This record gives sequence, structure tokens and C-alpha cells, in this order.
Amino acid sequence: MPYPLDAAAVRTWCGLALEALGRERERIDAINVYPVADGDTGTNLYLTLESAARAVEAAFDGHGSAGTQPDLAAAVGAMAHGALIGARGNSGTILAQLLRGMAQVLAAAPTGGSGAADALRRALRRAASAAYEAVAHPVEGTVLTVATAAADAAELSAADAGEAAEAAEVARAAHQGAVKALRATPEQLAVLGQAGVVDAGGCGLVALLGALADALSGEVTAEPVAVQAGGPVPEAAGCAVTPPGADGCADPHVGGPAFEVIYLLEAGDADVARLRDRLDRLGDSLVVVGGDGLWNVHVHVDDAGAAVEAGIEAGRPYRIRITHFGAGPRAKEPALAPRAVVAVMPGAGLAALCADAGATPVTVRPGEPPASGELVQAIRQAHAREVMLLPNDPELRHTAAAAAEQARAEGVRVALIPTRSAVQGLAALAVHEPGRSFDQDMVAMTAAAGATRYAELAVAEHRSWTMAGVCQAGDVLGLIDGDVVVIGPDLARTAMTVLDRMLSAGGELVTLVLGADVPASLAEGLERHVRERHLAVDTVVYEGGAHAAPLLIGVE
Repeated sequence: MPYPLDAAAVRTWCGLALEALGRERERIDAINVYPVADGDTGTNLYLTLESAARAVEAAFDGHGSAGTQPDLAAAVGAMAHGALIGARGNSGTILAQLLRGMAQVLAAAPTGGSGAADALRRALRRAASAAYEAVAHPVEGTVLTVATAAADAAELSAADAGEAAEAAEVARAAHQGAVKALRATPEQLAVLGQAGVVDAGGCGLVALLGALADALSGEVTAEPVAVQAGGPVPEAAGCAVTPPGADGCADPHVGGPAFEVIYLLEAGDADVARLRDRLDRLGDSLVVVGGDGLWNVHVHVDDAGAAVEAGIEAGRPYRIRITHFGAGPRAKEPALAPRAVVAVMPGAGLAALCADAGATPVTVRPGEPPASGELVQAIRQAHAREVMLLPNDPELRHTAAAAAEQARAEGVRVALIPTRSAVQGLAALAVHEPGRSFDQDMVAMTAAAGATRYAELAVAEHRSWTMAGVCQAGDVLGLIDGDVVVIGPDLARTAMTVLDRMLSAGGELVTLVLGADVPASLAEGLERHVRERHLAVDTVVYEGGAHAAPLLIGVE
């Protein structure tokens, strides 16, 4: 059965879309040739949607009593506002306007039946129109064309179904229409045809609409896309073209404006109309999105100062970002350390342990994962030419990848070590050696993390099905490599069972990380159990502190 078009659907849409753009980010970056071939469209789309998703989560968190949720208007409004204030680059700015256009219609939409389907149809049309209005000089063969095709397909689907139309069917039709239009973009825009690629922004919109269809239908249909440089993109992805090779285009900035200028602006409609005219004379790729007194301004110019001054005359610009297109990596500064480690850690104890080892920790609370911007800030604070980034959570892989890409654009050489747990992070940190070459250090840390199996013990909050059977509230769950394998009555006995299972395949070192409320006697009992049952296996114990799981286990 399809799901209603409500706040929960918007929240699910954000999560699925963020996952899809994270999965597709590098591929979209690789085919980015228009309007500037700077290879950042996928990253900009991801960062923009990440801001939108966090705004939706904040709307749910701030709604009040448990078990309730905001209404549809609040959810789509938060999504659009989050995208507006977090928009990155030309593609992210247009995405923010697409979401704003949808929000303007969906805010008053019914949650089910043909009424919801009709509202979604009108929302997609309004989104396409709003995007065209925001771009100073619209070009066909871009994301604008794909958005229009999606709206056309949605209207045809709704008309065919009549009163029986469902929002999920309209969303699926919009996605399919977008896929078809995307494949035709190389025939519409010469620069795409010459490079043999589809429009990168349109590719991101296809991912976004596919996530919307999945959120409303409950059917996950998106297929992972694996792209190799010079290899074809699978047809199922909607991008059946070949990414340009390293020599596929010359310096993308030769002959074009030198700077990209982006800022948020508080100003009235009349002032913004004058600003558009002035910026249009100063440069190109002008996109101004927003309304109700808050705008996001994006333009490519040779005189960055003049673009900012125009904003000052129109209102109050802030969050000003100026990027020099021709700028290479930042100059090496004598004060920079040669290499550093940045590690995401749950709990103050683990964070202190990382700091003692010389790493820069990013401390997180349960249910509050860091945004890519927080990881980028930690990389900056590490103040090093080279950084090893340890996400220590499989759910952070896309966030960490986007942060690494952003830091690389600032001139920092970043290696993303694929750690899936804090104990894997500790194992990687233990073999970190700044004296080795960057590549050798990356390989050693990756190998140490990969050689460490990880487990976590948690207490079930309610009755539910697991891989190990049905658990009741209060049961202790033993998870190995992310899957529940043991359900036990208490922490000690469950931990012993988990340890025996992990050590049955061999092991030399057991790492135990205790949560704040776990007595030291548990660690003593587990150490004794390992010593008596498993010969030649050493055990080390660390205090995880507040917000850490009751018990983390690593076996190397």
C-alpha cells in the first residue's frame, strides 16, 4: 500500500534522497561539465540536501510531545528553508528553488487519495516554473529541462488515473519522465554532447525524484551505481553515458569569470529585482532564489567585490563565500603539521582517548550524527597538510566522503579510512605512523581496521523482531558487525556469548569499551573469561564515558 503524503513521508524522502545523492556523489562530480567543469555538482547537491534533511529533523525534534509529528506544511517548509540556507554552488541553489516551489503547493495539500496526487502534480509544475524564474538566462539540456519533463509526466499520469490517482504513482511517473529527459540532454546542449555526458544537475534531480517515489510507494527501487572513469553508467541509473576522461576538457575556467560568489541576503522583492539586473551585468550563471525577505544569491564574476557591494546596497548579505576558480591548493604553511587524524567518537571517554593519542576527536551523542560541515571544521582544526579521517560508523560514509571532498578543495590531502565502529577506529589509530608515506599509512590503518571485528551490546527499548529472533523490552542484544546475533537476559552473560562467537574464528587482542553506567567488575569478569577459555588472547579495557554504548567489543 502506498504511504500518505505527510510529514513522515517528507522525512523519509529526505533520508532516502540523502542516501541516493551520497551514493551518486562522485559519479555526478565526474560528469560535471556545465556551466563550469569544476567537478563539484554532486558534492554541492549532497551538502544542500544535507542541510534540508537536518532542518526537517529539527522540525520533528522541536514539535513537542513524543509520538506526535509536525504537519505537512511544517515539514516541507523546513526542507525548503534548510536547502535555501545551506545551498552550495549553482546546482544546490537551483535545487533549493525546486524544493521551495514544491513547498508552496504542498503546504496546503491533503494527505491521501487523488487530492494528494493532484497537489503533487501541481507542486512539480510549480517547482519547474520557479527554477526557470530563478535563473537569469535559462538553458535547455540542463536540470531545468529535466524538471519540466518530470512535471509533464506527472500531469499525464494524474490525468490518466483521474480520481483513482495516487501520489506514489504520480511521483513514479515524474521520476521516469525525468530519466527519459536526462538521457536526451546531450542532444540539447552542445557541451554535454562533446563530452559525452548527461547534465550533472539533472542527474541529481533524477536521484531526488527516485527517492520521492520510493518514500511514497514503500518500494526501494534505486540501484547502486558503480562508475569507473571512462566506463559507461548503467542504464538503470538514468545516466547511460561515459564520464569525461582526465583530458576530456581543458582548463574549465579559461575565458570565464574568475570567481564564484554566494551569499544569503535579507532584502525586499523590489531591491532583489534591482540586484538581479546589476549582477546580470557583472557576470553570468546568475541564480537568485528565495522569497519572504530571505534570498540565496549565486553568480560567477570577475569582480567579486562588486558582487558583494551590490548585495550590501540591496540589503544585508551574510554567509558570504567567494571561490577563485583558478586557485590551486593552498600554499603550504610552515606552521602546518605534516599529518593528523580526525576521528568521530561516541562518548567523552573515547574522545579523550583519541585526543591523548594526538588525534582530533569529533564527539557525538546517540541519534545526533555530525553533519559534513562539522567534519570539515574538525579537519581544519587539525591544521595539517594531510589528514586521516575515521568516521567509525557505516551510516556516516557518505557524510564523511562529502567532508573529505570539501577539505580536498581547500588544499588538504584527506584519506577516508573505512572504519565502521569506534573499536575499528582505535585499531587504526594504534598503527598510525606520521613518519610513513601518506599511502603507506593509509594502507596500514585500513588494514588494521579491516582486521578488527566489532560488536556492540545494547538494551532493547521495545519488543521487536531481530536476526536472532524476537526480543522483549529490557533484553540485552549482542550485535556482531552490525547484526543482532544474541539475545540475552543480562549484560555479562550476553557479552560472554558474543566473545566466544567472535573468538571462535581466532583472535589475538580483545578490546573492551565500557559505557558510563557499566561497573568495572564486568570488565574483570570478561577478562577472566577470555583468559580461561581462549589461550594467548590479550585484553585491554577503556572507559567510553557518557553517551557510549553499554559495551563495545573489538577482536583483532
